[in-house]
Amino acid sequence: MKLNIVPASTGITWVRLGIKTFLQQPLAMSGLFFLYMAAGTLLSFLPGFGLILALMIVPAATLGLMAATQEALKGKFPMPTVLISAFRAGRQRVRAMLVLGGLYAAACLLITLAVPLLVGTPPPPAADAGREAMLTPQFQLTMLVTMLFYLPISLLFWHAPALVHWHGISPVKSLFFSLVACLRNAGAFLMFGLGWFAVFLGIGIVTSLVSGLMGSTQFMEAAVMPLVLLMAAMFSTSIYFTFRDSFVATPPDDSPGSAEDAQNTNDNPGDAS
Repeated sequence: MKLNIVPASTGITWVRLGIKTFLQQPLAMSGLFFLYMAAGTLLSFLPGFGLILALMIVPAATLGLMAATQEALKGKFPMPTVLISAFRAGRQRVRAMLVLGGLYAAACLLITLAVPLLVGTPPPPAADAGREAMLTPQFQLTMLVTMLFYLPISLLFWHAPALVHWHGISPVKSLFFSLVACLRNAGAFLMFGLGWFAVFLGIGIVTSLVSGLMGSTQFMEAAVMPLVLLMAAMFSTSIYFTFRDSFVATPPDDSPGSAEDAQNTNDNPGDAS
């Protein structure tokens, strides 16, 4: 396995492939994302370590959604069991995924504890915060600092679950390789982010126009949350392509056809395990 440097324009290709693949299996991909969100929410409600467990499943769930994208690319209907692909790959890789989940939970909790110390009193929970509270400088500063802190965490864990599951890389090394891959392909990831921002903005504008034509704000209020979740599911579908194109499986030898075999493996990372 080696790093693959892609042109910046590949970021837009990732967006297009994510949307196209999602539309091939919209019911399955959105259903799996909602199932993951529901599982995380239910875990977070558990007393004691519920929030930690909800955070720990994020890397495994990310891998599951990537595996679902792989199934959709093959023309198959991803079943709910694909979400637990990370826990069906042998004891060693399950243990590695649990370690990765623990590291992710620890990093997120550290951010949660550090941000209030830097910016002062934390804002009220989003569920209880009204629009006025969310527009206060304190709330916006807290959100900005949280996002800045979470960015390196996101880069570290972006490819890590797939590297652990499909390539057998150790958790710590997978974090390092993920960070390096994201930084070396920064141009593509920048275009990837801008592309999705444009998609989200476009959907928001269309929704606002439809609401205005209907002369009712109720449509806007009712449509926002389902649209956000749907767009998040579509975004999660595109993550697989960022991994597939950022790494190339190294051929086992220099025999004829090795390069072609490597490319075929890169198109289906699941074969690399």
